[in-house]
Amino acid sequence: MTDLLLKAPLTGWVRPLAEVDDPVFAEGMMGDGLAIDPLGPELCAPADGEVIAIAPTSHSITLRLANGAELLIHVGLETVALGGRGFAVKTEVGARVSAGDPLIAIDLEAVARGAKSLLTPILLLSEGYEVRPLALNRAVRAGEPLLHLVGSGDDGGLVAASASQISGAVRLQTVVRLAHGIHARPAARIAAALKPFTAEVQIEANGRSGNARSTIALLTLGIGHGADIVISASGEDAHAAAETVKSLIDSGMGELNAAAPRPAEVVPIASGPRFPGVCAAPGLAIGPVVQLIAADADVPADGVGVAAEQARLHGAVDALRDELGKQVEGASGVAFAHRAILEDPELAVAALRHIDAGRSAPYAWRAATREMADQIRRTGDAFLIERIDDLVDVERRLIAKMTGQPEIDATAIPDTAIIIADNLLPSQFMALPADRVGGIVSAGGGPTSHVAILAASAGLPMLVAAGDGILSVPDGTMAILDATAGRFNAAPSAEQVERTRATITAESAIRSDQQQAAAADCIMADGTRIEVFANLGSVEDAARAVEYGAEGCGLLRTEFLFLDRPAAPTFEEQRDVYRSIAQALGGRPLIVRTLDIGGDKPVPYLDQPAEENPALGRRGVRLSLARPDLLSTQLRAILASVPANQCRIMVPMIVDVAELRAVRALLAEAQAAAGSEDHVPLGVMIETPSAAVLADSLAEEADFLSVGTNDLSQYALAVDRGNQAVAGMVDALHPAVLRLIAQAAQGAATKGKWLGICGGLASEPRAAPLLIGLGATELSAVPAAVPEVKAAVRNLTTADCRALAEQALSLGTAAEVRTLLAEKS
Repeated sequence: MTDLLLKAPLTGWVRPLAEVDDPVFAEGMMGDGLAIDPLGPELCAPADGEVIAIAPTSHSITLRLANGAELLIHVGLETVALGGRGFAVKTEVGARVSAGDPLIAIDLEAVARGAKSLLTPILLLSEGYEVRPLALNRAVRAGEPLLHLVGSGDDGGLVAASASQISGAVRLQTVVRLAHGIHARPAARIAAALKPFTAEVQIEANGRSGNARSTIALLTLGIGHGADIVISASGEDAHAAAETVKSLIDSGMGELNAAAPRPAEVVPIASGPRFPGVCAAPGLAIGPVVQLIAADADVPADGVGVAAEQARLHGAVDALRDELGKQVEGASGVAFAHRAILEDPELAVAALRHIDAGRSAPYAWRAATREMADQIRRTGDAFLIERIDDLVDVERRLIAKMTGQPEIDATAIPDTAIIIADNLLPSQFMALPADRVGGIVSAGGGPTSHVAILAASAGLPMLVAAGDGILSVPDGTMAILDATAGRFNAAPSAEQVERTRATITAESAIRSDQQQAAAADCIMADGTRIEVFANLGSVEDAARAVEYGAEGCGLLRTEFLFLDRPAAPTFEEQRDVYRSIAQALGGRPLIVRTLDIGGDKPVPYLDQPAEENPALGRRGVRLSLARPDLLSTQLRAILASVPANQCRIMVPMIVDVAELRAVRALLAEAQAAAGSEDHVPLGVMIETPSAAVLADSLAEEADFLSVGTNDLSQYALAVDRGNQAVAGMVDALHPAVLRLIAQAAQGAATKGKWLGICGGLASEPRAAPLLIGLGATELSAVPAAVPEVKAAVRNLTTADCRALAEQALSLGTAAEVRTLLAEKS
């Protein structure tokens, strides 16, 4: 059998098959493959082959490819009901086609109006082949490489150890199971994990090798999901170093697969004043366009002496390192990745090499980073190529430190400006005047980029992948950005402007009313008290939660103190952070979750052997009880920093009362050591089916119960949240999960204990009546969602909530539950 490269048959957004809202496709009943959400009106042949079937309603076509494999392309979901409306077939059964030949013309607007979805599954129907996607969760253009069909005789791309020129005392093989492969954050964590070791460590992949201590070197290897790699180490601690890297990679590093934002319905006019794109942060904005053209600073090529230029470079690196260090302390993932780039040893060596050749420090740094960027581009991995933005960002920030030339003149940006850029960098985003920016549009980029994450956190609408044409929109043009719908209109009519302004004003008024009312206690229409708390992960989160009206903290994720560092935080460090958070909450209740790390969130200073399934391994309370020294230190720090009348402690991943008793014994020891006789409430997270079933037993000894819907869904549905192939099936609104929540609430009530929800479902205002109806009396949401959740709860009655819950529990699928909630909202 011959392996075959398939090209994208449509322009659009590529999504995993598991995200298709149809179990026949999503569960692989018809075959393996992927799906494309189309942004273009023509379906083309993905490879050379023969047309062997065309649906009578013209909505699907089957090809026999040149290697014998049979491929089905099914345009949209439930499109058979259209009876051919919206489709025009451009070929016939028996025709020989070449890659790129037109097969079906699609009237996207007509199909979108009549079909369940435009999402188009592309399925391998033949046995004996393996589908290897080259593009997932990103935009592609028709004709770009999409996937490989690999014959069953293929070796899976295993790196041949015998062919390697790297020799070492230790050689370990493994498969990379991270959803996005080894990109910036995992590479940075590998480098950090190796800091305690002296061994030389290399990683071999795709026939090449790279220094495992170098973030950039690992990125240039283009290690994607499913790649086979070899870890080679030499030196006194080679075995321990290699095992550490292997364990870290095998753990998955907590790289969960977030569902990619759905691209919007296509605008009929694909060029000119309207531009379709992909939503990176939802929202609506109207304002004048500001083209942000980030020009490279002018720097002299020649230096003034090697020693002087080296000192100039080192001084700038130290200054930027300190700046990034402060951001890392605030739990900034972007800052951590940027600091890893700044400290990359190979990047530094390359820059110093240019200085030794007589170049100035700024010129040398730019040359070194551009060389690394070129290496990353040559990998062809779109997800890694997105991370070049971070490399360029660090380049410009460091050069700015050396030259004193600012990149952005913030004073020139008018109110409600819509910023347009080729690829906006994180440091550029942070330099923008947040109070004067209405939204952001980028020609390239993607919704997983760091700046997209920053925009979403700031609540700024952002559209990405809008195309180069966006860069020609003149400065000052009044434009409408509807990021939620994936549209940018650079020439709106007066009527559209007026209508958009009215919508923005109305939405702003609603948010303002919700914000003003958020400070008051949350009481339902029938007088029932429901507490609305916030989930926190830093001191900054605590201040933001109070601003949004949170009545306390329902979940403090303490692992932010333990991750991405070479040693565990000390008692003093933990005490100071917990005290700062408690003070920021102004006396409001603070529920501190004990350390929740394990194979899915590995740390280099713990002896964590590789686990085949970290989600079922030593994590949460299991790890804490295996390392009572860590738990005891944490409990002492909590008691020393959080006032007794404010303090609550919660234990993750409990399965039965024996684990709770063991933690309570350690808590008693910590209280005795502190000379405290105050009662500190100790609760448990309901994250496992066993905890939900045994809730009455747990409530006998626990002071409260709180449901973590994310993990409870994972375990109840037997779906690994970190497995890209099935992660889209995790849904907390599945009736099986809802029944477990109801059982947990009933168990808590029989013992007179309260039950809260601190998982992701609590942040969905539409789910609030259902959760209250199931028995929850406390909801803990992300800070920004608190005002809206409170507003939703205040309009409810207990009777209506219980009736809704009874209806939901009688349904059979998550989709049916979502339909019910939509009808009731």
